[in-house]
Amino acid sequence: MAAPAAPAAMAAMAERERIDRLRLIRSDNIGPITLRRLMARFASAADALDALPARSRRGGRRGAVAVCPRDRAEAEFAAAEALGGRHVIWGDADYPALLAQIEDAPPAFTVLGDVALLSRRSVALVGARNASANGRRFARTIARNLGEAGLVVVSGMARGIDGAAHEGALATGTVAVLAGGAGQYLSAGTRGPPRRDTRARRYPGLTSARHGAPGPPFPFRNRIIAGLSLGTVMAEAAKRSGSLITTRQAGEQAREIFAVPGSPLDPHCGGTNDLIRQGAILTESATDVLESLPGAEAPRLPVRPPADLPETPFEEGDSAIENARAKVVEALGPAPVPVDEIVRQCHLSPSVVSTVFLGLELVGRLERHPGNQVAGA
Repeated sequence: MAAPAAPAAMAAMAERERIDRLRLIRSDNIGPITLRRLMARFASAADALDALPARSRRGGRRGAVAVCPRDRAEAEFAAAEALGGRHVIWGDADYPALLAQIEDAPPAFTVLGDVALLSRRSVALVGARNASANGRRFARTIARNLGEAGLVVVSGMARGIDGAAHEGALATGTVAVLAGGAGQYLSAGTRGPPRRDTRARRYPGLTSARHGAPGPPFPFRNRIIAGLSLGTVMAEAAKRSGSLITTRQAGEQAREIFAVPGSPLDPHCGGTNDLIRQGAILTESATDVLESLPGAEAPRLPVRPPADLPETPFEEGDSAIENARAKVVEALGPAPVPVDEIVRQCHLSPSVVSTVFLGLELVGRLERHPGNQVAGA
């Protein structure tokens, strides 16, 4: 089997390879992590597509695997162009390096406007929808100050703190990540958002992003906001505010977390005050953020696949893979468990377990969770 393409080769992917990667992404049960594992094993997306039927049989699938047709992928590229944008595929030279480091980074999204904004030093600024007047004013002010210091402000285009953050940073550069369902796009740029988004139309020049990954849209949207950013500032949030999801995910990604303090008598501030108790950086101005971020340039980290051991060669119909699959399926349950624990319980080598996992993923019988954990589906 040929070795996977080096990052430098991936950076200048031919159009055929880009279309084949999109076909992989849109095929049955190919999520962000599965895509990376396939691309770590095969020299090209075309090779991975050819191998899908055999891989699926290893996972116990009896019928044919549904592979996205080429014309459907080409139509999706054309639809992005009709919006004035284009797709960015995992492995492209302009795929944001920080975002590529998160475990389930979106494998494809469309860009409207200047994609270079997504690779500049960025800070997420988020908070409650039902924010107070003071909270919105603070968000506008700190966003403007962060922008003037050279940072791009990232938020979620919701009302309240998010909208105020975008307003404050419009003159210097801002990115809005919009929630969406399967089949829509993650789009970003500076020359205007999708016309069908009436909220975004209020802010000409706004960088906007709409993701189309499978699964719960808002939690994944928040994960992308954190993933694009060196740190996340929580400007205002009650104790049970949904915006706190973004700071939790920023913590999982080892990014800085900042929180604006508030009166203990103000219910809008219970969540931010709790974050400070838990170790978030107390933030009263843009200076507090700037002093705690990495140096002048965003780290240009390599786009890398998840760590994976060489695959154990199984022949088609080999009883060894069937026995291994039965052991792994028996060990899996609905609650996430570390991969190492599966290896220990099943008395199998890590490479055999990795091969079984990939087959199970392709038939929808395995779910990946953060922290190298898995669960049965």
